[in-house]
Amino acid sequence: MKTIQVQAPGLLTTVQDLGREGFGPMGVSPSGAADPISLRIGNRLVGNAEGAAGLEMTLLGGTFVFPEGAVLALTGSDFGATLDGKPVELWTSVEAKRGQALRLGPTRSGARCYLCVQGGIAVTSFLSSASTHLLSGLGGHEGRALRKGDVLKIGEANGFYRKKTLAAKALEGLSPRKVLRVTPGPQSDWFPESSRQNFYASAYRIAEESNRMGLRLEGAAITEGAQGEMISEGVSLGAVQIAAGGLPIILFVEQQTTGGYAKIANVISADLSTLGQLRPRDEIRFERVGWETAQSLLVEHEELLASEGLISG
Repeated sequence: MKTIQVQAPGLLTTVQDLGREGFGPMGVSPSGAADPISLRIGNRLVGNAEGAAGLEMTLLGGTFVFPEGAVLALTGSDFGATLDGKPVELWTSVEAKRGQALRLGPTRSGARCYLCVQGGIAVTSFLSSASTHLLSGLGGHEGRALRKGDVLKIGEANGFYRKKTLAAKALEGLSPRKVLRVTPGPQSDWFPESSRQNFYASAYRIAEESNRMGLRLEGAAITEGAQGEMISEGVSLGAVQIAAGGLPIILFVEQQTTGGYAKIANVISADLSTLGQLRPRDEIRFERVGWETAQSLLVEHEELLASEGLISG
């Protein structure tokens, strides 16, 4: 079986797939790739099923050696990757020869880069998923971020190397956005019209305290309407809560499954991957859309991902 040797882990590198859906009633959030679109495309580039496990790197990449070689692809943000000193192109499959080292540095664009290898990362499944759930210390590789000296197994693959590349038009259509489209949250009408107008008119910055649980925002506080705690209820990925003090928090992939703050809005499914590429100090805005628009945008997104011209080679 082929392996990956971790020479340097990077800032926060974890094994992730598309997450574990359906366990919210047990108090387990989905986890999974923060930018699932990048993971899905990376897996397709190397001939895997879209949901195969890969490595998610955050802000600073690591160094990985392939003793037996591997077919790999890097997607998401540009971390200035090189393979034995030669630049590696994003969104393109590459063959690493025996003993070659892949090195990644600090991000040059968004927050996360994904390393997909033909055969996927082979780890023990937890609740039907390979994803690392950092809060509980379960899933992935020993339930934690990677460390120097870790050795990861690569799954069996019958494929061969053929260079594949994501079409430029598709990349443009799937690029992260700075204006997040949202639908009204379940407590939207708890806020007066003036507060809602303020929310949609304001620019917010991603706070340093943000993580895979949630993105804390800095900017104009919502000073009127529902603030502080309410009776806890189930919450969804992308929900925008207004915490005590009036600043929004966007619930993310390792969110708590219940919450006691009013939710003024919810990021639409087509824009959830954008959340995974937001860095501290990035500026965003919110745009309200209707339910039908949200649904049509998701259909449009999935049609693009399923299109024949998405990947060439």
